[in-house]
Amino acid sequence: MEKTNSKSNTVLSSSKDIENGLMYQWQMAELNKDFRLIESSFPELNKDEVLVKVAGCGVCHTDLSFWHSGVQTKHALPLTLGHEISGTVVAGDKNWLNKKVIIPAVLPCGECELCKKGRSNICRSQLMPGNDFHGGFASHVKVPSKFLCPVSENILKKYSLEQLAVIADAISTPYQVVEKSELEFGDLAIVIGVGGVGIYGALIAKIFGAKVIALDISDEKLNIAKTNGVDAVLNIKGLDAKTIKERVKELAKEIKAPKIGWKIFEITGTKAGQDLAFSLITFASTLSIVGFTMDKVEVRLSNLMAFDAKLIGTWGCRAELYPKVLDLIEKGKLEISQFVQTFPMSKINEVFKNTLEHKYTKRSVLVPDFK
Repeated sequence: MEKTNSKSNTVLSSSKDIENGLMYQWQMAELNKDFRLIESSFPELNKDEVLVKVAGCGVCHTDLSFWHSGVQTKHALPLTLGHEISGTVVAGDKNWLNKKVIIPAVLPCGECELCKKGRSNICRSQLMPGNDFHGGFASHVKVPSKFLCPVSENILKKYSLEQLAVIADAISTPYQVVEKSELEFGDLAIVIGVGGVGIYGALIAKIFGAKVIALDISDEKLNIAKTNGVDAVLNIKGLDAKTIKERVKELAKEIKAPKIGWKIFEITGTKAGQDLAFSLITFASTLSIVGFTMDKVEVRLSNLMAFDAKLIGTWGCRAELYPKVLDLIEKGKLEISQFVQTFPMSKINEVFKNTLEHKYTKRSVLVPDFK
């Protein structure tokens, strides 16, 4: 274990877990290399910052992109990854002290032109845990307090705080894109990829009143989607785009969904998924790109013109939307426990490798187990 020596004048709560004044982080130092356990003193806090004791931090495809694919982080390595964080405030602003919170994956300034235009998720001064600064694969994380989202006791009666970490990205991101797609009651929503993020996209579209068809190459994931109310599923493994589109048309007819105006959500973050998504565009469609890949896709953009269709992107979720997401969960409209699996944070190297090899069907959340 490496140890860093840094002084801190942070005023802490009286919680026993912080009496020793030390925090621990699993840091990425090199591409595709094991994370290293780092011990350090608590950081100093500015007046607009708090220290959060991490309850859980989800493993996202973006983390894999940083660790495995060579996507550059804004903060130089070594860096503690992790942006899907829940926890308890243990230092800083007295108004937040001891409160249980979700930390938005994208923290905006709240003052710039984009923020004022309702586009705070792409604020050019935004800060992202595990990208701009040390993130949640740690015992504690220092974050701005302005856009923290409090967690009610009612939600905690149903779910543990570590389970709720997935709200920070896996649930909030598809929530924003469903809203942004202008999906209306009775529309057909086609969700490509119903893994740790896509399953929530499918369920949220259903909550919004859509008829939903889920496409994936995993029968297990499709069965989970079907069991949870998705109208129709299709295993697309080995099928070409033309065949898939014909099957989607047949399924749409079976579930009495519209032939036009399809809302298509690409959530696999793969070239194959994006190729397929574009091929499914029809009259008045909206294609939303949610998953990320470094691979390039070659498409005929004139299809957008011919079908009078829309192609939109989405980045994270506006912090202002988080209360709406928590409301769905608190009211029992959205179930999350069966889509989350927790692991001790000390298993981080194993979990990352297994995630890369697609060995999990649920969203992985790492829970601190530092002594």
